[in-house]
Amino acid sequence: MVSTQFAGLGRLRALSLSFLSKEKLDELARAKDTAEIAQQLESTWYGPEVEAAASVYKPPELIEVAVNRHLVGVNRTAMQTVPLFGKAALSAYLSKWDIENIELILAAKSLGRTLEETEAFLISSRNLPVGLSFTVIPLSELQTLLQQPDVEAVINYLVKYGYGAVLLQQVGEFRKSGDLGVFTAALQNQYYSKLLWELRFLQGDEGVLREYVKSDISKRNLLNFLKSRESKLDKETFSKHLIDGGLVPIASLQEAYSSSDVGDAVKRFELWFDLNPALEAYKQSGDLTQFEVAFDKMVVAKFLPRFRSLPVSLTAVFGFVLQAEIERQNVRRITYAKQYQMTEEYIKTVILAG
Repeated sequence: MVSTQFAGLGRLRALSLSFLSKEKLDELARAKDTAEIAQQLESTWYGPEVEAAASVYKPPELIEVAVNRHLVGVNRTAMQTVPLFGKAALSAYLSKWDIENIELILAAKSLGRTLEETEAFLISSRNLPVGLSFTVIPLSELQTLLQQPDVEAVINYLVKYGYGAVLLQQVGEFRKSGDLGVFTAALQNQYYSKLLWELRFLQGDEGVLREYVKSDISKRNLLNFLKSRESKLDKETFSKHLIDGGLVPIASLQEAYSSSDVGDAVKRFELWFDLNPALEAYKQSGDLTQFEVAFDKMVVAKFLPRFRSLPVSLTAVFGFVLQAEIERQNVRRITYAKQYQMTEEYIKTVILAG
């Protein structure tokens, strides 16, 4: 068993050599437009996906499709490599992409978006199941979901996949408020509860992995806090969007929601996260993205080296998966920043170090 684990992790280490270097990311940031980014990606391990998508899509959608299809393949490799004792935990973690797809479809239905306008943004592949848990929603079914007439029809269709039940409980609230956030919170609470359960007893890996998951929950809650404050949502509505299980207690988030301004609120979270540099940048730009980037950089700096530190472990596989996610995020951030004509200097500030 140990020799098999070594072989599998050796395969991941070899694949890790294909991750885009800092120099390559800087080169993408210098591209004159999204078409040039797509052209540069053809010479990387995204080449096959870029070539396949080019017959149907143009940048930036072409890049979105390519990186999403690539992620499916990379994560399937991780699932084939992970030690047997960690398969359920990794499967639970990767089901996040099923949830992201469902959230995207619900938003598309709410906004009246068509299949053609939405399909490019699904985490999918033509040749692999979209459900990265490999047990849930195949691509053909996601296309069927996109063809449903409205939000409630999508939810009713999802009942057979294990997500519909938790969503049905929120239909009454949605009918009253029209707030899709109640569905997102329900899905995320179910997701993180199951993931933390799967990480309860493994083989020495669960401590740092659970800490990472709790940090991720806290990131979501704090970003939700900031966006809700900026949108002037009332405290009751904000509270319905919170996820259980993070490092920052829900009671602390609710108490901080009454603070005088964002600066005062940020100070209340210093016990868990130092967001003061992001606060200063936010004061200058008014852009909440500053906080998201700061969170991501803190999480990457804290956890990625620890995930890689054990040569034969579940954390090493999670490290590979996380690095793939970071790379996807970097390529997407560069692409859309270029699409909106942001400067090269700005683009480099939002790139995460993998």
